[in-house]
Amino acid sequence: MLDYLTMMFGPSFTLFKVIWWLLPLIVTIILGLLTWKIWVHYIQQDFISGIDFVLLEIIPPRDVLRSPKAMELFINNALYHWSMKGGREEYWQGAVWFWFSLEIASIEGQVHFYIRTPTRVQSLIETQMYAQYPQSQVKVAEDYTLAVDEINPRSAWNLWGCEFKLTKPEVFPLKTYVDFGLDKDPKEEFKVDPISSVVELFGSIGKGEQMWSQIIITPSKKVYHHGGKKYDWVEEGQMQIKKILAPYTGSRAKAPLDKSGGFSQEIRAPGFMDEVVKASGRKLTKLGFETGIRICYVAKKEAFQMSNRRNMRLIFRQYANPFSNELYRFNSTQADAYSGWWPASPKTVMLLADRMLHAYREREFFHLPMRHHIFNQHTPFGLWPFSMWLKPYFHPITFVLNVEELATLWHFPGQILKVPTLERIESKEASPPTNLPT
Repeated sequence: MLDYLTMMFGPSFTLFKVIWWLLPLIVTIILGLLTWKIWVHYIQQDFISGIDFVLLEIIPPRDVLRSPKAMELFINNALYHWSMKGGREEYWQGAVWFWFSLEIASIEGQVHFYIRTPTRVQSLIETQMYAQYPQSQVKVAEDYTLAVDEINPRSAWNLWGCEFKLTKPEVFPLKTYVDFGLDKDPKEEFKVDPISSVVELFGSIGKGEQMWSQIIITPSKKVYHHGGKKYDWVEEGQMQIKKILAPYTGSRAKAPLDKSGGFSQEIRAPGFMDEVVKASGRKLTKLGFETGIRICYVAKKEAFQMSNRRNMRLIFRQYANPFSNELYRFNSTQADAYSGWWPASPKTVMLLADRMLHAYREREFFHLPMRHHIFNQHTPFGLWPFSMWLKPYFHPITFVLNVEELATLWHFPGQILKVPTLERIESKEASPPTNLPT
């Protein structure tokens, strides 16, 4: 048959013959790759199902005299669990790196700090927290999200939530505690602590209302591709810095007395870029974490206030630097969620809110369930017209923040913040005098 077609259509049909004979091989390769991805996903989910998580509440001391540098050291020492994994661990046992959730939650105005962690490193987290904040208290807590059963027309609860992403490449940092001068340990009355506005807002809500914030982190292993080569986030950051300086970079001939000859490179960037380049360089010198951020405003239906929903959108505005970077909300559980011509119906919005509740409760950002890979906005099943019936899942975005940025977003406020609803250790513990009689 193929020989007859070749005679009919001439040499141009040869390519079709090659594809025809290679088709079984191509199909086999595609099915093999698909089977491999399903296998890796299955064994990773099996490994993850064996990890026991615990929610730890951190009650800060009454007097927090240390700068956020102490929290930076804690995150470095307790939460950066990077290790080399061999093929047997990764592709047979499904081993994954641990991830952690740094959370601030307000339950009817009572503000709490939490860390969700695998139980295997619970003792390390406790010892490192006491090392930096000796007067703090670490205790096991019940998961506060379990008090909200589900979001549907029959439920007593309503929820609005969103996630955040960076507006610029990851090398450009957010404003950190160094930019606010907190690294210099100023006197308490002169401190300007950016987390104070978050705690104040969380402490201002009333009965039947809750505000949640979670920052989920794991050591960064993101890979970037350029020109067929792979780069880690530090190398990618160096390339981005060179890219923004390229318009201000020129070459000129070296001085006649320079025997090496050739040309020298000269960079004449405008002054406003000096701080951006310097801050970006500082970001690359510290450990990086792949990060996902999600917030939720939850309230009984009769207590739900639209103004509090709007207020929560702005809780990270103080970390924005227009010349450097800022956090931008997306994947919001509201009528414009899918950015279509027609707003989503109230039923769809409620469905999205219930999904957001489960994503928050499961602390989902890494190693997502299979349904997220198949039915999300970036797959064919998430496009129109399938999206009219399937309601695809949001596609979460993670990005790299270094330990300095994380310590800025999640640390204990100092003494200047007098929020009565922030639980603190009211008494100081002291060691007994060394000269007591035996």
